[in-house]
Amino acid sequence: QVQVVESGGGSVQAGASLRLSCTTPESADSISAMGWFRQAPGKQRELVAAIRGSGYTDYGDSVLGRFTIARPYGESTVYLQMNDLKPEDTAVYYCFAERDWGDYVKDYWGQGTQVTVSA
Repeated sequence: QVQVVESGGGSVQAGASLRLSCTTPESADSISAMGWFRQAPGKQRELVAAIRGSGYTDYGDSVLGRFTIARPYGESTVYLQMNDLKPEDTAVYYCFAERDWGDYVKDYWGQGTQVTVSA
């Protein structure tokens, strides 16, 4: 089992910023991608942002231009900078780490961190 640990959630007002962090003790070379999904009550889990080892990034349409994902070179840690937060960003944010085992890859998930944005 691969451990994935998130931190940085909280409650803020609309327009504020938050920074989420996610880390795994696995070696950086073994982690081919990391990122964040979120799930609001009654809704499906959706992509927030992801970053591959090559540096390629992908964002959900609703966060484009407001959120930025970053993974420092050589680290198994990813950061999600969330600016101009809106009430609709309220959700549990789940970090994933894609571990490359050579013959296959597998995603591992954190427990989730709550982000609540009030109007």
